[in-house]
Amino acid sequence: MSGKTHDVTLEQVGPAAFEATAAGGGSLIVDGSPDVGGEGRGMRPVELLLSALASCAAMDVVHILRKQRQDLQHLSIKIEGERADAVPAPFKRIKLVFEARGAVDDHKLQRAVQLGVEKYCSVGASLDPKIEVSWEARLHDSGTPP
Repeated sequence: MSGKTHDVTLEQVGPAAFEATAAGGGSLIVDGSPDVGGEGRGMRPVELLLSALASCAAMDVVHILRKQRQDLQHLSIKIEGERADAVPAPFKRIKLVFEARGAVDDHKLQRAVQLGVEKYCSVGASLDPKIEVSWEARLHDSGTPP
């Protein structure tokens, strides 16, 4: 295997729950749905995929805005994924809605989100190209909660 590698280990910690531990640090619990014995101890794998996509793009957005000296005070992302009604049930569409608060130029926010989602996010680049990924970016005043 050439290139940068990432190592994660899964250890079973419940009937359908696993603790995922990254070699570089950090861990989380992934749990299955109740119909496969899940107990609600963690996110389901498909929720984790949506979270990975959004967090990857968010880190890029924050980095871009920081380099542009924009005063981003808070960023939140709502993610909605629509899956096929089949087995397996892959995602057909994923929509990310970025809500930013702070003294940020709206044009710079739009461009940062576009670059983060469409160009720089390694998770997004790893998805099946048949999955339609769309995004929206909303800017709120510093005093207005997103």
